Amino acid sequence: MTEQIPTLSLRQADSDRFVHDLGQAYADHGFVIIADHGIPQPLIDRFLGAFKTFFAWPEADKRRYHLPGGGGARGYTPFGIETAKGALHHDLKEFWHVGRELPAGHPYQHYMAGNVWIAEIPGFRDACLEMFETFDRTGRRLLTAIARVLGLAPDFFEDKVELGNSVLRVIHYPPMPAQPTESVRAGAHEDINVITLLLGAEEPGLQVLTRRGEWLSVNPAPGSMVVNVGDMLQRLTNGALKSTSHRVINPASDRARHARFSMPFFLHFNPDFPIAALPSCTGPGRPEPLPPILAEDYLQERLREIKLK
Repeated sequence: MTEQIPTLSLRQADSDRFVHDLGQAYADHGFVIIADHGIPQPLIDRFLGAFKTFFAWPEADKRRYHLPGGGGARGYTPFGIETAKGALHHDLKEFWHVGRELPAGHPYQHYMAGNVWIAEIPGFRDACLEMFETFDRTGRRLLTAIARVLGLAPDFFEDKVELGNSVLRVIHYPPMPAQPTESVRAGAHEDINVITLLLGAEEPGLQVLTRRGEWLSVNPAPGSMVVNVGDMLQRLTNGALKSTSHRVINPASDRARHARFSMPFFLHFNPDFPIAALPSCTGPGRPEPLPPILAEDYLQERLREIKLK
């Protein structure tokens, strides 16, 4: 039987079977496909439509929304900047980041820059904020099940991510250049954050590195979401839940002229949360845990590694 990433329905998220199967999927692959995720298709279409408009603009117009020195945390990051850790060539993509909106004077504003809005695209701000909040709710629901996988109280993560420095990214992978290139759409990497929720993986290209060292294509059904473990959760669990390398390969010739769009939501801990190995994930027979580190310090360290800072 061909190996594949399992698909679970979020409608069953409160059941013991869902928790068991989620834990097994993460033990085997670090990835799972989630059906019935509840993000309305009209919202997805409205949100993505705004960005298809933006990414079709001339380069000079798009660069007006690039914030130099901001590490790509908000607004536009141009083509050819992000580079996978250890890679020699940049990724073939451009993207936009939307972050959490905070009330005026909130102490976390020290960590989270204000969002960038495009007045020329009607409904842009409202669509971005609605999509961010919907992703955030969905992620916290999944964390309830992940807490149960780890034998923790279902609400364990709630006060650790409620104001997390989470980021909604919209990625545009343009049609492939006519000339051969050593770059790929996204080089092999692991995600920095707690979990990543990804919409838009129906277009072929996403691959996951299996425990046997082979690349496995991820082919979710239309309308499904891919959710993977990030490095912060791996560190918290002392490797009990593993962050898995993945990449987006260049398309075969029949798809090379097509653009690819995807929407990952990188769910983060609160910036001042100390990531320290859970006591239940340490002890005899387990790896020596890494020292505690604040979520914000870990994030900044990793952003420098991928050349966003």
